[in-house]
Amino acid sequence: MLVRRLRSTLLTLSRRWQTTASNTAIESPSASGHSSSVASSQLFRITRESALRTPGISWQDEESDRNIVGGRETRKMNLYQAVRDALSIALAKDDSAVVFGEDIAFGGVFRCTMGLAEEFGRERVFNTPLTEQGIAGFGIGLASMGHTAIAEIQFADYIFPAFDQLVNEAAKFRYRSGGHFSIGGLTVRAPTMAVGHGGLYHSQSPEGFFMGASGLKVVIPRSPIQCKGLLLSAIRDPNPVIFMEPKILYRSAVEQVPIDDFALPLSRAEILIPGSDLTLLTWGTPVYHCEYALRLLNSPPPSLAPLIPPSLRSAKVELIDLRTILPWDIETVVESVRRTKRLVIVHEAGMTGGVGGEIAAEVGKRAFLRLEAPVRRITGWDVPAGLQFEKFNMPDAVRILDGIMETLSY
Repeated sequence: MLVRRLRSTLLTLSRRWQTTASNTAIESPSASGHSSSVASSQLFRITRESALRTPGISWQDEESDRNIVGGRETRKMNLYQAVRDALSIALAKDDSAVVFGEDIAFGGVFRCTMGLAEEFGRERVFNTPLTEQGIAGFGIGLASMGHTAIAEIQFADYIFPAFDQLVNEAAKFRYRSGGHFSIGGLTVRAPTMAVGHGGLYHSQSPEGFFMGASGLKVVIPRSPIQCKGLLLSAIRDPNPVIFMEPKILYRSAVEQVPIDDFALPLSRAEILIPGSDLTLLTWGTPVYHCEYALRLLNSPPPSLAPLIPPSLRSAKVELIDLRTILPWDIETVVESVRRTKRLVIVHEAGMTGGVGGEIAAEVGKRAFLRLEAPVRRITGWDVPAGLQFEKFNMPDAVRILDGIMETLSY
């Protein structure tokens, strides 16, 4: 009943916006594709001091003993600028590093490699033919010869022609050689997730397809600091890494980023908001939809206030960013669920065969007797990304709020 009333109220609000142009209390979605939940996020580190105190940060330069605040500087960056900064550091410090992909010599479709070819030369930053299988195979060959190969798949949706190379070759390279050979120098970057108008070939979230590819790592950052630190860790990791960057965050996510060389740990989740009543687990763009859903829960606007019981508004929800999808941080997630006794998982990919199913199964095995409600998954629908009305395929703040209330009320 509560769910039906909530959805009915939201439909009424939607119709009111469509028919009452003068109503300034309800705004239309941004035509730029920027998400209001991202723009209003309190999770970004917008000051120098908070950026330099990012949890887990590890300085990688020769002056690593410098005072963490007093001796370092930051610069305001969005996510694509953070990618470019990380690639520049990797190329400057590693003479064997090369960056390649479709159209990347002039900056790429998202401008992540802008100026790198001019800075480091077209022998190290160069275009490839339009062949994802060829890009992956070329990267495997380069890495097997000792190079640091940083490949770009123009959209994560295009990664499927490279699937055989990544799953049958890259993931198994060390294993099939008995540990004698490695392609740990391979990193494959790919813009992922919805952008608001990408349609069926530019808005997919394919991370779940790699869950069974033992030997690969899959990483998805949420912000510029996270992107730079995790990308540098991925480039230097002794395993091949698929690094998926949420494309709507390229320009929407902005924060102060340390200009020095630093790393953030792979396979370690981060607790963004501590809590005791429910664990809310996600990664990438939905981190901000989850944050917004928690604000709606704790301080509902007048239009939603009658539908959210006062007893639920004081709930302490623990928000976790998984960051590394494969291999994921089982210990942090399970420890949180044992404390909160409830788990809601949010991801943009469809539910069937999604990462959330694997996490739910593992949590069920390790914390079944501590659960006070079924594990809830809030995901994209099991349909292709729409050519229009893409938002309705996404797990937005309202759907997340709905799931949180159901789980808390179970």
